[in-house]
Amino acid sequence: MEYRELGRTGVKVGALCLGTMTYGEQNTEAEGHEQMDYALAQGINIFDAAEIYPIPPKAETQGRTEAVIGTWLASRKNRDKVLIATKVAGRSTVIDWLRDETVLSRQSAAQINEAVDKSLSRLKTDYIDVYQLHWPDRPMRIFEGLEYARLPGEGHAIHEILETLGALVRDGKVRFIGLSNETPWGLMTFLKLAEQHGLPRPVSIQNAFNLVNRSYEVGLSEITYEEQVSLLAYSPLGQGYLTGKYENGALPPGSRKTLFNRLGRYEKANGPRAISAYVALAKKHGLDPAQMAIAYAVSRPFVTSVIIGATTMEQLKTDIDAAALELDEAVLEEIDQIHLDYPNPCP
Repeated sequence: MEYRELGRTGVKVGALCLGTMTYGEQNTEAEGHEQMDYALAQGINIFDAAEIYPIPPKAETQGRTEAVIGTWLASRKNRDKVLIATKVAGRSTVIDWLRDETVLSRQSAAQINEAVDKSLSRLKTDYIDVYQLHWPDRPMRIFEGLEYARLPGEGHAIHEILETLGALVRDGKVRFIGLSNETPWGLMTFLKLAEQHGLPRPVSIQNAFNLVNRSYEVGLSEITYEEQVSLLAYSPLGQGYLTGKYENGALPPGSRKTLFNRLGRYEKANGPRAISAYVALAKKHGLDPAQMAIAYAVSRPFVTSVIIGATTMEQLKTDIDAAALELDEAVLEEIDQIHLDYPNPCP
């Protein structure tokens, strides 16, 4: 496993990060423990979670993922061997089951403090290594689409959010802070306010990056280079589509699409054509499509760690083995040609 610096912290993380959002829904506690044991043995030293996991988020399952990690940490007694990253939910008009004192999810000081204490309790730990804002607490569209869309509502409170996170760092509950699903303007605003007011600087940003969504390359990648904010790239397999398992309308038993049918962004416009082209390219070169997709993300110079997730041990082993795969120039050139033919079809 290759290790890369997390932001400017001096802390090294593996080129692969274990995603855990299936724990408590598609994966049992025992299965989650088995995955974490294997990942750690293979050199993965950072696990990623969120307070709303497992996915899809529901009131009756919320928090189970962190709880599975917590029982693993308590039983293995190896807290110093792994970095735990988790996230606090942002503004929502539908999530009304997270907090004790408020109706809808926000990143106010009260809600962040409540969220971190509950996460610490579920994780059975005294500190969180990387505490991330799951999505911007601003009235904007997130998770789908390239163009910016400002929604009705009041503006941002980034300074207040940073002050709240700064207090958590001072109190020892959080080591580092990170962002997720953030824009170039948002990331630069956090960095500017951190510098101006002596507050914690985001060490990472967790955004989607994969063969059918390379939008991070435009704008945000330059910030990665110039400001040393690490990209923790999620969804390298396009929620499973880039494995080829959904080709020709297939619905594998136990898959996310089969169970939840909430992956529509990969079925619009040129998405299916691009996905099929990448799957065919991998097979043409004798590569596993999943490994090609992961290896591509790992190879990008602006990527620090690629978040992988699996529901079976076979899938996990395939994904982890991709870290050792080096794509040759012919494959990379054909990937770029497909990208020119179908640029960012699934943002």
